[in-house]
Amino acid sequence: MSKKQLYQIPVAVMPQEVPADADCDHPSLYFNQELGWIDFNWRVLHLALDERIPLLERVRFVAITASNLDEFIQKRVGALKRLEAADVRKLSPDGRTPIAQLHLLREAIRLMHHTLTATWEQTLKPLLREQLNLVICDYDSLTPTQQESLHRYFQTQLYPVLTPLAVDPGRPFPFISNLSLSLAVMIRDPLEGKAQFARIKAPTHLGRLISLQDINAHNPQDPNHLRFLPIEQLIIRHIDELFPGMEILGASLFRIIRNADVSRDEEVAEDLLSMISEELRERRFAPVVMLEVASDMPVYDRELLLRDLELLPEDVVEVDGLLDLTACFAIANLNLPQQQFEPWQPVIPLPFQQGGKGKKKGKGKGKGKEKGDGKDDRSIFSIIRQGDLLVHHPYESFTATVQRLIEEAAVDPKVIAIKQTLYRTSAESPIVRALVQAAEAGKQVAVLIEVKARFDEANNIEWGQRMLEAGIHVAYGLVGLKTHTKATLIVRKEKDGLRTYCHIGTGNYNPKTANLYTDLGLLTCNEALGRDIVNLFHHLTGYAPKQPYEKVLVAPRDMRKKFEGLIAQEIEQQREWGNGRIIAKMNAIDDIKLISQLYRASQAGVQIDLIVRGHSRLRPGIPGFSDNIRVISILGRFLEHDRIFYFHNNGRPLIFIGSADWRGRNLNDRVELIAPVEDPALQAQLIELLNLALQDNYLAWDMHADGRYTLRHPAEGEKVRNFHATLMKQAKKRAKNS
Repeated sequence: MSKKQLYQIPVAVMPQEVPADADCDHPSLYFNQELGWIDFNWRVLHLALDERIPLLERVRFVAITASNLDEFIQKRVGALKRLEAADVRKLSPDGRTPIAQLHLLREAIRLMHHTLTATWEQTLKPLLREQLNLVICDYDSLTPTQQESLHRYFQTQLYPVLTPLAVDPGRPFPFISNLSLSLAVMIRDPLEGKAQFARIKAPTHLGRLISLQDINAHNPQDPNHLRFLPIEQLIIRHIDELFPGMEILGASLFRIIRNADVSRDEEVAEDLLSMISEELRERRFAPVVMLEVASDMPVYDRELLLRDLELLPEDVVEVDGLLDLTACFAIANLNLPQQQFEPWQPVIPLPFQQGGKGKKKGKGKGKGKEKGDGKDDRSIFSIIRQGDLLVHHPYESFTATVQRLIEEAAVDPKVIAIKQTLYRTSAESPIVRALVQAAEAGKQVAVLIEVKARFDEANNIEWGQRMLEAGIHVAYGLVGLKTHTKATLIVRKEKDGLRTYCHIGTGNYNPKTANLYTDLGLLTCNEALGRDIVNLFHHLTGYAPKQPYEKVLVAPRDMRKKFEGLIAQEIEQQREWGNGRIIAKMNAIDDIKLISQLYRASQAGVQIDLIVRGHSRLRPGIPGFSDNIRVISILGRFLEHDRIFYFHNNGRPLIFIGSADWRGRNLNDRVELIAPVEDPALQAQLIELLNLALQDNYLAWDMHADGRYTLRHPAEGEKVRNFHATLMKQAKKRAKNS
């Protein structure tokens, strides 16, 4: 692959020319949010093409790109189609109507689908065969012995669960579930000569790709001889057995994507939980927004689907290859470590190891899952009392820090109350188990569960019911707002009275994603922060919207105002001292008011670096507006998820971490929490983290004024600076020297 191919990707955002008389609010200064997300997913797909990455991880990025695209279509395309249906003509900040955005998105999605499929079919599948002898088979290429074994598998495992659904005057068009794989089958009665349509849902409970090795259909003595058959090929081959006496005219694969943007009116809902439960039921039957079909599907079948699903031809995407590439997760997860990232074991931070901060020698290295010494036998509360602590996942252990805090609090007889927000958590959550244990021990436990967390609503409702049964006080969010805050409050009775211990984080209380997402957590017993978090929970579980906060920034109450004030302060510092400086790291930036303020700061000469993983409405490098703003995006083996905000403040840094991006939804429609990091050592740690990100020349993409992203790569003779690799190396070094 040439450097030109490797480092250039398509651009979806369609930049507009900036008029000479534009002000900082002019639409031409803003990229389209939806198209910007498409450009983000191009960068994800690029990882599947990057030859520096192990082969199975490249396959995983194909699956991630496909999964991302499915979610985007459900949420964002679904929302725009709802606006289109309601004839809403309100312009987006970049000056486009919903209809105009849909037109551009359909073309962008179609191009991404085509490229995604081509990446799998033309690049990765041949490489899997060449390097691993791993083959995604076509049925006709199998030996008679393999086909015979597969036929037995069909009869015993698939035939009993397949449900052919014919369409005729007595049998209406069947309900088709979201994201399910289906076969459109045309059959004909040889006596009557009339053709009929039937639909068969492909059962994927046993997996989308059938392992021939698992059914002994090839030589079991060759463990590297990996063969897989897409389940739809086996069904199609034996589809005549489902329609005895009928003539099979053809069978083609298709898949639908439904709208997940269901409107709600929380102000009139008497019961938020019931409303969300009803919304989940509605979502199952929500309108279809996109139809994916195999490229060889006959025109008649396609037109029938369009008619019955109430779609237009532009809502169809043809797929010339494997349909639904989330199936690639199964390949990526195979036990072939030589073609995967080297496993990473989070280290236990030194303060949490045997001997604590001051004793680094003579304690051994431990033999557990995580690197560093064994778990400290001191109380975690005594560790936190020594000073504020910052933990950085997945480089540092979630289990030995945040999870340990909750688990120790649950059994500590001095702890009298635990309060926590839960946005998303794992299936078998140790956090929830600890909270239940605490409640059963007689402690006061209160949990705010956000039942409006998209695609996790059902899980969160179930967790809430389990916790209610255990005696936990459960609240389900605030009317009109999502609670996205990541906070834990522990109240402990000590010799000098009640003391509060807090964890304020950037990520969810989820041990699984803590090994994949980069997130920060502040552990503190600072009295002022404790009072703020006490007041925040009073607001979340009671009725106290005007609670005072001394240190933290809370959205939507005052976070926007505080950030705007901090930017204005840097403008003043620049005018007086010439050293205005802002660095912000986040998932995405799209809030128009804040971006406009950043443009004004740039015009004043403030130097601004934004580390934004996802989409950016802000256009960097525009003469006269954003000359002093730079935007980079970092993508690699870990998903960048932490939020850090740095303001130089004339050499007296103000640094914050928390749950909010600079997005309209975070600042206006969610309860968010940002906390200051005031300890000089922790500030230095965060400043180093930001500088390492800005210096990366391996994972970072530079954004240009026209929306293009260019992947950095070391110049000849230049040292490679891989952000993720550097942080892993530093973590290992800390563990080794402990």
